[in-house]
Amino acid sequence: MRIWIDLANSPHVPFFQALIPEFTARGHQVEITARDFAQTVELATKAGLLPHVIGGHGGGSVTGKAGNLVGRAAALRKWARGRGIDLAVSHNSYAQIAATAALGIKSVTLMDYEHQPANHLAFRLASRVIVPRAFPAAELRKYGASLRKVKRYDGLKEDVYLADFQPDPGFRDTLRQLGVAEQDVLVVARPPAREALYHRFENELFDELLERLISQPGAKIILLPRTDAQRDEYAARKSGNVIIPREAVDGSNLIAAADLVISAGGTMNREAAVLGVPVASIYAGKWAAIDEELVREGRLQRIESSRDVQQLQIAEKSDGKQRRESSVKSEVVNLILE
Repeated sequence: MRIWIDLANSPHVPFFQALIPEFTARGHQVEITARDFAQTVELATKAGLLPHVIGGHGGGSVTGKAGNLVGRAAALRKWARGRGIDLAVSHNSYAQIAATAALGIKSVTLMDYEHQPANHLAFRLASRVIVPRAFPAAELRKYGASLRKVKRYDGLKEDVYLADFQPDPGFRDTLRQLGVAEQDVLVVARPPAREALYHRFENELFDELLERLISQPGAKIILLPRTDAQRDEYAARKSGNVIIPREAVDGSNLIAAADLVISAGGTMNREAAVLGVPVASIYAGKWAAIDEELVREGRLQRIESSRDVQQLQIAEKSDGKQRRESSVKSEVVNLILE
């Protein structure tokens, strides 16, 4: 088959980077497109994926997002027409799914967050919907995913690309260049996705937490903004122990090197949980069932109040136990291709 993968956000890069060799090993050809949003294109290029860059970000407003989706879907439809695409695959790229529906191309979407409003579009239009085992059946029904099109896999999407991960010893040089010394307590922090469709609320706790981290002796905070506006906002504070990398940093190695990971999103928290790194979620919205499961397993801490912020342990980590769910990747590949 000729398989078309669309990278709509930066977390999609390592996920599909792990899957593409599995597709090609089975004799399939792969075409890749990417949205110019966050660090998606930069990460994809560094990974050697060389995508066709089509479309960008629609901004924070709902009308802007809707207009961007329509425009990008039209651009993707024009790009894909006549290329002999047999199957389109994404992690809920709404524009790709809409484009393939118009072209009559079969599409597979994967998703792991049940409270994303745009699931209504993706789950209805996609030919197949693949979700983790923990994804609530009631949410699938609510978003229009009929049972005949739903497939489930055990584990997390992060298991797909991290089950066999081994840290790069040379990454210590990257940290030194960023200003992180061997003796520093390294905290990796990710602000809220304030412009995302699923994030229509304020999250003041993150800034409170950042102030706590800034005041912590011996700590270095690598802050990973989601947008240029966030980058400018946090850079203006000029805090001595906050580092905002100018270029995309290898996420897996960065998380593996961290003593603590804190994010107001989902993927980075789950990556830390998979790698056995202490991690706390400060996400203020509706939690995913898979994240609730990680809390029960003791792999993820929840920050819900100022008291939680003050009680958070900021110290060198002890050796954690990495998940080694190596069967998840082959299971996901089979569900996509069957």
